[in-house]
Amino acid sequence: MPQFQQQDILEIAHGASLLRVAPQAGGRLLSWHIDGQSVIYWPDDANWAEPARVRGGNPLLFPFLGRHRVDGEIGRWRDAEGTVREVPMHGFARDLPFAAQPDADSHGVRLTLTDSEATRAGYPFGFRFEATYRLADAHTLDVALTTTNTGTEPLPYYAGHHFYFTLPHDQRAETVLELPRTQRRHQLPDGTISTPEPGAQRYTLDEARIHDRFHCLDGAPDTPVRVIAPGLNRTITIDLRRPGSVPWYAVTTWTECPESDFYCVEPWLGLPDAIHNGLGLRWLTPGATEEAALRITVSALR
Repeated sequence: MPQFQQQDILEIAHGASLLRVAPQAGGRLLSWHIDGQSVIYWPDDANWAEPARVRGGNPLLFPFLGRHRVDGEIGRWRDAEGTVREVPMHGFARDLPFAAQPDADSHGVRLTLTDSEATRAGYPFGFRFEATYRLADAHTLDVALTTTNTGTEPLPYYAGHHFYFTLPHDQRAETVLELPRTQRRHQLPDGTISTPEPGAQRYTLDEARIHDRFHCLDGAPDTPVRVIAPGLNRTITIDLRRPGSVPWYAVTTWTECPESDFYCVEPWLGLPDAIHNGLGLRWLTPGATEEAALRITVSALR
């Protein structure tokens, strides 16, 4: 296997496009480069002792995303019978090893996580959770999250992505985010979700009103999500309208601090604490499978 930062990884290539993936570290997509230029950010000083905490790549969020809490304590959830269990913030998938099956042509990979004794303690359901990454061409990445209920009881979940897109921090004011029709919300200090307010269809990434905000899709999206970065001569288009996909619930925008050279644009199937508030909570009947798909295209500005 190739080595990256002294770790065994997979490399997926198509022409000038290169993905690095670490199946053993939460099935993490580490980075994406096109012509040697970073599209998805990964830090040079990543702490591989705690890869789930590294700010970079695309952590896979499953079975729940965001902060869920019981009696004010983050990382706990209560089922319909009143039993309280522990599942970490953003779920456990990003902490666990995935099995990996590269495509025969080396242009893609399927990453698979199944239930185990470790997962059933906090999430007592049988499941198969798969993430696929495939380079359709040198500038186009197809991504899908597929969840299957392999158990005998209905399975609750709301999965998502946490894409860290490369963006020098001093370019935020000139970088534009375009969205379809949305309602803007955020999580309040007590864990509840704010009342929706009308979302704009165009922001710049230096705006405080989109930091740690959920842009809830107002019906089926009529346009893709776009990040237009003149400083990088780049447009990133995220198409959430893929055939056969279940509907995405929201796109979350976040970055860590003013000096961070990344900005996160995160398609989610639900909102934080959906296991309690129901906002995007999905239920799979025994034996059922559903897929949430998207396509990311990187193009030069014209």
